[in-house]
Amino acid sequence: MDKQYQLNDIVQMKKPHPCGENRWKIIRMGMDIRIKCEGCGHSVLIPRKKFQSKLKKILVKAEEHEID
Repeated sequence: MDKQYQLNDIVQMKKPHPCGENRWKIIRMGMDIRIKCEGCGHSVLIPRKKFQSKLKKILVKAEEHEID
């Protein structure tokens, strides 16, 4: 099952970040995916295959929280 995620989505991973937050924003997509912790602002570059296996769910789709 392939979950549909895109740039600027807010996602939840299986394990929380050490700062305690479990909300991540997708800020770069390619062969690797860069996600940024919504709590402390730390960003992590993860290979796409590893990201897909560690993704729990999509919390907010990009079109729902875009600023006009």
